[in-house]
Amino acid sequence: MTDVSTFRLYLLRAAYLLLAVGLGMSIWPDLIHGAITGHPVTRASQSLLAGLSLMGVIGLRYPLQMLPAMFFEMTWKAIWLIAVALPLWSAHQLDADTRRQAIVCLAAMVVCPIVIPWGYVLANYVRKPGDRWTGQNQTKGPG
Repeated sequence: MTDVSTFRLYLLRAAYLLLAVGLGMSIWPDLIHGAITGHPVTRASQSLLAGLSLMGVIGLRYPLQMLPAMFFEMTWKAIWLIAVALPLWSAHQLDADTRRQAIVCLAAMVVCPIVIPWGYVLANYVRKPGDRWTGQNQTKGPG
């Protein structure tokens, strides 16, 4: 396992705090007051983002264990930028709300790669063997 510096852990915690507070301030008030309305897909995406904000809170305590939440944050924003914002921008149809969302997504695409401890990711998500696929213990022993 690659050691992660205290400074890097604090950077990661700051990113989780930004995720939790940023989403928390924009998503949770509407959820609490039952103001999430509109198309079911919109309501589902708001619920998903509320869940992600809670993962950010957990990331404050367990920053390395919650790296998949950071990967998810980076991935969905990259997909949105490529699949939604880029075609609208290319067609000169980017409205103010979409432009604001694109700026937020672009900012995350700058911050996330900076705060993620890539040596740790390489050691624990790329080089480390995966978990076994069977539900049974491979070694025979008592019990």
